[in-house]
Amino acid sequence: MMKFIYGLWTTLRIVGISIIIGGILSLPLAFARLSKNKWIAKPAFGFSYLMRGTPLLAQAYLIYYGLGTFYKELDAIGIWWFFSEAEYCILFIFSLNTAAYQAEILRGAIENVPTGQTEGAKALGLPKWLIFWKIILPQALITALRPYGNEIILMIKGSAIASLVTVYDLMGETRRAYSRSFDFQTYIWAAILYLSAVEILRNLWNRIEQRLTRHLKRDTD
Repeated sequence: MMKFIYGLWTTLRIVGISIIIGGILSLPLAFARLSKNKWIAKPAFGFSYLMRGTPLLAQAYLIYYGLGTFYKELDAIGIWWFFSEAEYCILFIFSLNTAAYQAEILRGAIENVPTGQTEGAKALGLPKWLIFWKIILPQALITALRPYGNEIILMIKGSAIASLVTVYDLMGETRRAYSRSFDFQTYIWAAILYLSAVEILRNLWNRIEQRLTRHLKRDTD
């Protein structure tokens, strides 16, 4: 059972790090998507379209196995040590993948903020940076709370892909246990652990959302 717990911890660690890195990357990507400059907006759109339009499994294979063909070139510039490790490759591609999704979530949430909020702030003579950080972004993040929660849950479930490139996450440990015992119950236990992790996160996220939006509920009463 300890192997399953260790695998679950590996899964949560990979997902957590990927979500954080993806969240950081999603900020400039979302700004680029909102830019009126086509030389900035189009590359951002292309990246987002590519990452969201292709299977995560294909992306993982492309990075882990595909980059191996460029071993000499990557070693020459000193980054082969990174791409030679399966877990680093998974963190890399998971971070890019979730960055694309988080950027679209944030972009949609920003565009959903009523224009009257911005116009009112401009009428008061507030600078653009202050309008964004104090008025637009807080409202956008509240709107994006539920989609962000869904993205984390999808990442947890999709992280099973890591086991296919020799990462011993929860699914990786399950496959290893099954190969030794041929006991199908190992997959049942894995499903229970995945379900438990998702359910705990779902309830925790609901509590966070209720706390952060409690003022909105009071306003509507």
